[in-house]
Amino acid sequence: MEFTGYDKEFRLQGKAAFITGAGGGIGHAIAALFYEKGANLILVDVNPGIAEVGRQLAPDPLRVATVVADITQPAQRERAVAEALSKFGGIDILVNNAGVALLDPAFETPEIHWDKTMDLNLKAPFFLAQRIGAEMVRRGGGKIVNLASQAGVIALERHAAYCASKAAIISMTKVLALEWAKHNVQVNAISPTVVLTELGKKAWAGEVGEQMKKKIPAGRFAYPEEIAACALFLASEAAAMINGANLVIDGGYTIQ
Repeated sequence: MEFTGYDKEFRLQGKAAFITGAGGGIGHAIAALFYEKGANLILVDVNPGIAEVGRQLAPDPLRVATVVADITQPAQRERAVAEALSKFGGIDILVNNAGVALLDPAFETPEIHWDKTMDLNLKAPFFLAQRIGAEMVRRGGGKIVNLASQAGVIALERHAAYCASKAAIISMTKVLALEWAKHNVQVNAISPTVVLTELGKKAWAGEVGEQMKKKIPAGRFAYPEEIAACALFLASEAAAMINGANLVIDGGYTIQ
């Protein structure tokens, strides 16, 4: 596709954005910023509270659909996609944000934790990308943003399943980008360090957090809004020439 310029205000006016794990944390921050920039939202979360999140986040009911769904289940994934298509007629942006971190020493990782991690962090994003990517191709293009992690780039203790799932997301992103570029579908990943969501604040409070921050050249953790800003860039036409990239947002942690 030829370069035709982009909106320097990074508006997403009229674009339909399908965001998983939108009930809180990074997903909520992405949804809020996308709405501010004019996008219509399909907010998907396993938590029934997503409906109230949608009402608070998007005052205009014509611009938001909320779906309670377990995206590890094929029928529920399809229902979420069908509701999005019914509401907005198409999907222009997919943000695969939902994920889980079940941490165990490698010798003690139970198979159920491995399977839950792979089902939500890898399998569900792939099949959502496959389904929604096909819709994007029919409509002439689209943007897919996969949330990976610095754990997909480097090793972290007690993260065998999580690291494996996020490394796989990064590789999957590259393959989809390679295959779908000819259809004007750009697929990219974002790999954050520790992010100060409510869960992140609890998990990294006190001395464990202070020790971790000492390993980050920037000397701090990331905020959800910083991840959302990168997602906005990748979802915009400004990133039309960025494809198959893994944007690491870690204050320099992985450069050492």
